[in-house]
Amino acid sequence: MNAWYLICFLSALAVFIAFTNQYVLKMQTTIAITTGSVVISLLLILAVKMLGDQTALFITQVVAGIDFNQLLLKGMLGFLLFAGALEIDLTALRKQRWEITILVLFSTLVSTLIVGYLSFYIFGLLGFPVPLIYCLLFGALISPTDPIAVLAIIKQMSAPQGISIQVEGESLFNDGVGLVIFTTIFSVAFYGTEAHFADVAELFLVDAIGGIVFGLAIAVVGHFVIINCKDINIRLLVTLTIPSAGFALANIWEISGALAMVTSGILLGNITRQKAIKRRGPDGTRYVKDFWHATDSFLNALLFLIIGMLIVTMPFSWEVIGLGLIMIPVVLLARFISVGSPYLVFKRFRHYDKHSVKILTWGGLRGGLALAMAAAIPSEEIMIEGFDLHDLIVIITYVVVIFSIIVQGLTISPLIQRSIEAAKQTSDN
Repeated sequence: MNAWYLICFLSALAVFIAFTNQYVLKMQTTIAITTGSVVISLLLILAVKMLGDQTALFITQVVAGIDFNQLLLKGMLGFLLFAGALEIDLTALRKQRWEITILVLFSTLVSTLIVGYLSFYIFGLLGFPVPLIYCLLFGALISPTDPIAVLAIIKQMSAPQGISIQVEGESLFNDGVGLVIFTTIFSVAFYGTEAHFADVAELFLVDAIGGIVFGLAIAVVGHFVIINCKDINIRLLVTLTIPSAGFALANIWEISGALAMVTSGILLGNITRQKAIKRRGPDGTRYVKDFWHATDSFLNALLFLIIGMLIVTMPFSWEVIGLGLIMIPVVLLARFISVGSPYLVFKRFRHYDKHSVKILTWGGLRGGLALAMAAAIPSEEIMIEGFDLHDLIVIITYVVVIFSIIVQGLTISPLIQRSIEAAKQTSDN
């Protein structure tokens, strides 16, 4: 069985889990898929232990045929970010543009530094002397949040619009910024880029600004073609071209494909969609919107199952799992500080829901992007006390992400309910 067959079978499994969830668990789809992938991974690990080394060797050979850097960071990521950006309401986003901008830039960077330095200290204290640059790399990949699961819960519960926009806008944009930070640190760690401030700043700015400008350019072209196209199928194919060919071209030019996809997705999802509705009617755009919504859910489901298979091939140890569990409060603390400190300033200029920081902290779930970045770290290059750095970071990230989506995702509802009740009391008064 080759890598393509594995992806096909995992795709079918993801759809089956999503379908079964509607009638059995009735959980939010992303949470159900994540839970299912964990259960399947544990069953596979148990099967490997019971059936012997030949089974483990077979699974390892199949998974080894997947280039995770190409598949995830240079492939699926473009579709995931573009699909998410299409759902953003630019009008609502504009009302909190300063808050979201500060949260995206300041909070992501501060969280990266806090997690990086705390993990460097903790790893060393526990006998894992991981160099600081790799700890900062871990901080960069674990700091961006995934809006998919918590946004579904927020919308289902009809949470106040202010909370929804903050979570949605910050989560989507910090994916792009977080990836730029990760790419910058990655270049220093593995490509020999000089770690001088000027060099790193130039690399960061070229990557980020180049991605945004390129995203604007392909959005303009896409807008012109979609508006003047009479065939709905061709309009859909144009939107498929952007996260495929557009994302690939951004990667070739070494600019941020992530920010390009977010920028183009927001513009097409707002300006182009409204123009198309006026010309073709709402039915002419609903087909495209429904397609991308389904694609987003499917790719996230597939991503978690692929990472689950990757975890099965890794040497597990209670020491590494323990490090992952220790990193959970570290990541939450970094999130609380990086989000809470800007709100001390925000509250001087505008009234906010008193549960905003709590919801942004506990609802800042980690997801597919963190796992994709972790999986992209080169394997068998850096060894730490007998552990491959790649395996070490992937397992720690996996533990944090699983806790984030299953535990935080299932317990965020009471916080949102308090926010709804507070909004009602304010409106009554």
